[in-house]
Amino acid sequence: MAGSEKQSVALVSMAASGGLAIAKLIAGLLTGSLGILSEAVHSFIDFCATVITFFAVRVGDQPPDERHHYGHAKFESIAALAETGLLLATTGWIAYEAIHRLVSGDTQILLAWWAAAIIIASIIIDFFRSRALSRVAKATTSEALAADALNFTSD
Repeated sequence: MAGSEKQSVALVSMAASGGLAIAKLIAGLLTGSLGILSEAVHSFIDFCATVITFFAVRVGDQPPDERHHYGHAKFESIAALAETGLLLATTGWIAYEAIHRLVSGDTQILLAWWAAAIIIASIIIDFFRSRALSRVAKATTSEALAADALNFTSD
């Protein structure tokens, strides 16, 4: 039962990341805001991380076998490491794009209330998602879900 709860919360988190990434990308492209575009890229990276987490949780819940005498739980540790790499890559892209925009100086930004509403909705969704992930991570001692919870808490 704990395995299915871990997979369920990871799946819901994955769906939330995908939806937020699409909404932020549309808002970022329509407004030209680097802040919103970087949030879209960040959400896409979050989506990739939640996909990794979902599969790591599925594999990690498998019982020991001939090749893995102690089980598959360490797959969750590998997923947490992969998430760290994804976040570093995102940081690099945002820094590059910010410097490029500062140097070129020809950036146009459209201020729109609906763009701000998307960001506010994202904050609310991430708050509740991080709480759910943290709760299940503590109950099941899942490193991958704990890493996801920490990621969304810091968002």
